[in-house]
Amino acid sequence: MRKVSREMSSDWALEIMRKAPYITVSFTRADGTAYGVPLSLACASDNVWYFHCAPEGDKLDALAVHPEVCLSAVTKCQPTVGPKDGTFTLQYRSAIAFGKAELVTDDDEKIHALKLISQRFLPKHMEAFDDAVKRSIHRTAVVRITLTDLPTGKRKQYDKNGEEMKYGRME
Repeated sequence: MRKVSREMSSDWALEIMRKAPYITVSFTRADGTAYGVPLSLACASDNVWYFHCAPEGDKLDALAVHPEVCLSAVTKCQPTVGPKDGTFTLQYRSAIAFGKAELVTDDDEKIHALKLISQRFLPKHMEAFDDAVKRSIHRTAVVRITLTDLPTGKRKQYDKNGEEMKYGRME
């Protein structure tokens, strides 16, 4: 990390990942080109994350040859003018993690993962979950990402006095 003064703890980074409305997952295609796409992920634990997709397509093609992925999440992103020096800047909270992705083949794990995703994004509609899974499980792929390292977090944020909050200082 270039600006160590903005580095935050891995626990803080995990919380950013849990709160982000989506996480961009970056893949490497068979021809070596990059492919990044924002996805709706949910976690089973700090190091196990899931997303769902169609049973064919760019994501699964890439994972078949390059299972290594990079996850990137951003929250509280707000363009601003630096309160002390008038510079144009951006306040943000971000996290990055690396992992290995695998297609989930066990139906029980697929259902568990889909339930985690649904509980995260549609918690008020869980009464419809079982029927939805029955209708779509055969045409839904689930991918498990196991983080290979602790995520890192970074932020740029100003306090009420216009001072940048560095070195993990909290509000």
